[in-house]
Amino acid sequence: MVKQLKIAFVASNVEIAQAALAVLTARYGAAAPANADVIVALGGDGFMLHSLHEMQHLAVPIYGMNRGTVGFLMNAYEEDGLDERLSAAEEEVINPLEMRVECADGSIHKGLAINEVSVLRAGQQAAKLRISVDGKLRLDELVCDGAMISTPAGSTAYNYSAHGPILPIGSDVLALTAVAPFRPRRWRGALLPKSSVVRFDVVEAEKRPVMAAADSQPVRDVVSVEIRSEPMVSHRILFDPGHGLEERLIREQFT
Repeated sequence: MVKQLKIAFVASNVEIAQAALAVLTARYGAAAPANADVIVALGGDGFMLHSLHEMQHLAVPIYGMNRGTVGFLMNAYEEDGLDERLSAAEEEVINPLEMRVECADGSIHKGLAINEVSVLRAGQQAAKLRISVDGKLRLDELVCDGAMISTPAGSTAYNYSAHGPILPIGSDVLALTAVAPFRPRRWRGALLPKSSVVRFDVVEAEKRPVMAAADSQPVRDVVSVEIRSEPMVSHRILFDPGHGLEERLIREQFT
């Protein structure tokens, strides 16, 4: 007999997600997230990332169903047999990146990123970035539209669009990828151990303003960004059997 799970439903504001929310809560009930065995997120990948951040303190696994667009982190939407699907789901545990940003006014901002931390030009001129890894200068000047550090889970998102590598989910590797590099012309980034601490220093910050973002949450007027993996924070994501992150990352490379 399938265990009757206490399910909390959350949904994005788009009409199709709200319609699914009404149908599923009427059929399966609606627990409060703090009292739930599992949280079902209805939307696209952006809403899934939002839900993972918002529910992080609860340590409750999240099962996404696609009522959005891309849906890389989501399962297929079906109204029938939800209890059975949740009971059979496979769990993936991922650690986010921690971003520490220093701004021109001396303020410090922190954020967590499940996909990537990006450092991007915020004006008409290209950014100039100095890159250090574990306290050692590795690239004195990268002239570019930006650069990012990506996790394996996020390597098929912005990182892949910028021609970065897809990383196996259990690889303990981070991808450092440039966005439209101008100099060095053929520099396409680096693969770094998950334990690395990466620092971007902004050269000519007033003339060439830069912004930083952790999963698209922006901070402006940046002078430096330090990025590291945060092993003390874990996100639990549920997938249907045979459709976990490892399979999705492999499949993405053959489509």
